[in-house]
Amino acid sequence: MADGGGWQPPRPCEAYRAEWKLCRSAGHFLHHYYVHGERPACEQWRRDLDSCLEWEERRSAEAQRSLCESERGRVQAARKHTLVWTPRQSPPADWHLSLEDKDE
Repeated sequence: MADGGGWQPPRPCEAYRAEWKLCRSAGHFLHHYYVHGERPACEQWRRDLDSCLEWEERRSAEAQRSLCESERGRVQAARKHTLVWTPRQSPPADWHLSLEDKDE
């Protein structure tokens, strides 16, 4: 990981820029504030963008490490959320009946 060999950032730098801009947008701010009751934290997207640009310009080992840790953290955070419903293995036996027929 230190030499950077054939390593590429997990996302193109433009993806980090787009995420940072979206995070700072008024619509996202309002939605996030409504749902979570707090301002969205956009600093990590900015740090990731800076690290990605630094990687492209200087092939910095620190930038590479920073991007890897950030993406690893996102993956771990996404895994914390459990499914609300248990996925079905097969459809219900009466799936083909109309809704009116189910009550009879």
